[in-house]
Amino acid sequence: MEFSFPQIHVKIDAPVAESHRSILTNEALQFVGFLCHKFDDTRQTLLSQRKVKATQFDAGQLPTFVSNSQAARDPSWKCASVPADVQDRRVEITGPVDRKMVINGLNSGANVYMADFEDSTSPTWSNLMDGQVNLRDANAGTITFTNPKNGKVYKPNPDGTAVLFVRPRGWHLDEAHIRVNGRVASGSLVDFGLYLFHNAQRLSQNETGPYFYIPKLECHQEARLWNDVFVAAQQYLGIPVGTIRATVLLETITAAFEMEEILYELREHSLGLNCGRWDYLFSYIKKFKHHSDKLAPDRTTLTMTTPLMEAYVKRLIHICHKRGTFAMGGMSAAIPVKNDPQKNAQAMESVRKDKLREVNAGHDGTWVAHPALVTVAKQVFDQHLRTTPNQIQLQTHNTVCEADLLRLPNIPYGQAITSSGLARGVAIVLAYTEAWLRGVGCIPLHNAMEDAATAEISRAQIWQWRMLGASTQDDSRAITAERISQLVQEEVGHHTGAGKWALAGRLVEQMLNADELDDFLTTVCYPYIVTPATAMPRL
Repeated sequence: MEFSFPQIHVKIDAPVAESHRSILTNEALQFVGFLCHKFDDTRQTLLSQRKVKATQFDAGQLPTFVSNSQAARDPSWKCASVPADVQDRRVEITGPVDRKMVINGLNSGANVYMADFEDSTSPTWSNLMDGQVNLRDANAGTITFTNPKNGKVYKPNPDGTAVLFVRPRGWHLDEAHIRVNGRVASGSLVDFGLYLFHNAQRLSQNETGPYFYIPKLECHQEARLWNDVFVAAQQYLGIPVGTIRATVLLETITAAFEMEEILYELREHSLGLNCGRWDYLFSYIKKFKHHSDKLAPDRTTLTMTTPLMEAYVKRLIHICHKRGTFAMGGMSAAIPVKNDPQKNAQAMESVRKDKLREVNAGHDGTWVAHPALVTVAKQVFDQHLRTTPNQIQLQTHNTVCEADLLRLPNIPYGQAITSSGLARGVAIVLAYTEAWLRGVGCIPLHNAMEDAATAEISRAQIWQWRMLGASTQDDSRAITAERISQLVQEEVGHHTGAGKWALAGRLVEQMLNADELDDFLTTVCYPYIVTPATAMPRL
């Protein structure tokens, strides 16, 4: 399937199912081609700059605050005013873009449902295109789903649903099934462009807007690129500049040093920042993987009350409220525990305490991973906010210095790196990789919801433990490539049925024992889910 426009040639290297043709129209592909043609050179330059910075961090450098920036110097600027339908974002729920999940998210009782093309979606061609169909139908009010096993019908609640936000993929991810002028398209621009093209007019009619979450930014220049994309897209489609609104997931350690600059770049389109805690921890380990003084303890000890995470929260809330916009809390990964009332009560209490910490710190809202947690989180925020939609007016003091953002917790020797933690981490990376290769982007595991971000923490810290010559402290055994390989193979051996366990085991073993830490698990695995154009469409 190919289309040519002035200066732009778009080719789809994948089967196009009949149900997807209404998404992959000439006009929509022309718009996506325009965005890729105009902005991909800048994207590639910024990705190259990431590699330069990574080399500097490997050599011992540390991030610093931006010196004398316009964003920090000027006390007067504010982010754009908040639209009426998203003044209250006290509870947001996230999930993939499959049809049933979209309906359940919209009906969850949360204020916002974030439909995710990134960490909770495996970007198979069918997942992505089905997702675009599902979101278009959701905005049109026509989305329904019938469970083929029991005939149960799912449809939006006629009394009202959550406001829809969409998270496109990050700048680092390509869309191998689409080429623009012979170059692989940007996954970010494909997700964003197709959604905006097919929904901007309908959203305006519905008295809402095209609202986005922007992931994985590492610097304010990457935020500037998104802002440039927003402006160009709005001008192309003939809609007012400022119609698009976006919350940035603050989920890299480098971005934490540039929060104010990121908001400044996006100020005409900003809906604040969100504490993307799991990717943030992954980023910390990845950036300082060769720093022996930043050897990360087991991920279970890296809670939101540790020094670097408390500093991150304080700085984010202060800057967002100073600039008149949302400071959103993050995701508690706990989910309900079936058939064990005691463990379920403990899980619910852990979520309640997490949300109480957030609202007392000054957050304007929070994330949950399961519909059953909406009520738990909402009760906490309702008791604190009452009828006030948010806490943007709350001004806090900023005493966070550069060192505070980098300070790991002091975990007693014997508890920081353990044999059980190592085995658990290997099992998590393997299970998530296997699911992702099957086209599933988030899985319940050990009474928590695992997505790409949480799995990445385990992958990065196991690699770092091996590379820095660490031992498990409960038995003084070195963490070697041989030990990791044995754990992987033992875990693969526990799964003898259908699935992608053999392939996942091979890829995980390679990633954990590689000489260099791969930037992302998903980029390593992506070639194995690409659909050739000659394949039969998966309907």
